[in-house]
Amino acid sequence: MSEDWRAHLIDEGDGTMRIKAHGNMKVDARMITTPEHLAKHADDRGPEQLVNSASLPGIVGEAWAMADWHYGYGFPIGGVVATDIDSGELGGAISPGGVGFDINCGVRVMALDATIEDIPNLKKLAGRLAGRVPAGASGKGGLDITPQQLEQIISGGASVAAELGFGLDEDIPNIESQGYLETVNANISQRAKERGLRALGTLGSGNHFLEIQTVGSIVDEETAKQWGLYENQLLAMIHSGSRGLGHQVCTDHVRGLEQRYKKKDNLWVDEEWGYELPDRQLAAAPFYSKQGMDYFDAMNAAANFAFANRAALATRLRTVLNLELGVNGEARTLYDVAHNIAKKETHIINGSSCQCCVHRKGATRAFAGDHPDIANSFKTTGQPVLVPGDMGTGSWIMAGPKSGQNHAFASSCHGAGRALSRSQARRTIDGKALKMELENSGIRVHASTANVLSEEAPSAYKDVDEVIAITNAAGLARPVVRLNPIAVIKG
Repeated sequence: MSEDWRAHLIDEGDGTMRIKAHGNMKVDARMITTPEHLAKHADDRGPEQLVNSASLPGIVGEAWAMADWHYGYGFPIGGVVATDIDSGELGGAISPGGVGFDINCGVRVMALDATIEDIPNLKKLAGRLAGRVPAGASGKGGLDITPQQLEQIISGGASVAAELGFGLDEDIPNIESQGYLETVNANISQRAKERGLRALGTLGSGNHFLEIQTVGSIVDEETAKQWGLYENQLLAMIHSGSRGLGHQVCTDHVRGLEQRYKKKDNLWVDEEWGYELPDRQLAAAPFYSKQGMDYFDAMNAAANFAFANRAALATRLRTVLNLELGVNGEARTLYDVAHNIAKKETHIINGSSCQCCVHRKGATRAFAGDHPDIANSFKTTGQPVLVPGDMGTGSWIMAGPKSGQNHAFASSCHGAGRALSRSQARRTIDGKALKMELENSGIRVHASTANVLSEEAPSAYKDVDEVIAITNAAGLARPVVRLNPIAVIKG
């Protein structure tokens, strides 16, 4: 049995707690938390996964868990780990478990120049959105694309989607990495392609959603004004990813890598690379090995599909808004951000420049305004950081620093974070009663099953306001506006 990480825990007093390196850890781990916050979430599996991730070959800096951390596959959700891609002969490790199965699951926020008073009939609007925006696990209702168009999308991302009529050119500067990650071969399995052909323009299930929201309160007036946000304004938030295509890409590469690892004493070992890992789910390859490069290329292809998918969902949303609100339904993309991705980025580690492979699993970029990969419209404010909460409480838009990257590899939280597992939520929360409770409070809800509502209930999540406060205290991102849900579409 592994050594208790709590015996190595230190409160840094700055919104973080440090787990000093011990056992197989190559670096310390840091959690965005306080003793009070940590005490509320007693499931040790997430921190144990964070400790395990600190053993990855080539890891640099510290292994991070954002304030919304919880248990995941290999890495904790909310995990941020960087490896030096120039470390050793083939570079530091890249691990599919550090990205997850829903590659480039992310969030797009769209702003309208309208308020709730401009909605003639909220019930009708929510019903029409539920009818026009397919949700659920099957992918039924996806846009009709050809295999050739799919190849173009996975190679070209959001700009290709716009050329095909799914999205607008003016959206592109306000998408992370302009909605495109470079691929060499975009070589994904036939099964992944088959799943992608049916899924473009679909939300998916689980925690994926489309919400109509209002700006409830403004914390940073100056930044909100620069972003064109004001109290009671209508916004739309889309939360979805690469659907079955990305899941299949991860499955294919996880399966291939995990088969290479053999149990030796208490470790999983790949003898060719000399890798020793405490958990098989961390299965990794050197970045510049054939396996590492194949995964990185395929992951980028899946990420491009996800960017295109959110563009297609935005197009469907715009159609409904124009039908229901007329001229008041014009919606601009404020920002679109990924939160399950591994990216090559340059960071300063111990005073030296490092070409890193930054794994963000349930964490978002939070780049400062002076970062070169930031649109001109955000140069004085920092990048928007989109943080969905829960369908009953609300969500937040934060901002990265105005200048200078934060110490967690320019990363921030991606949501509230689960407090209950899905199975616990199903056992303890009545989905039908929750729907009635939400609608009595003025929130229209459309979901495919009562189980989905139980799993995604507000009480199944951490307090998003507390997560935001701790994230702010740790200096990762600052709060700008708080959003209130008024209509929710879930799978």
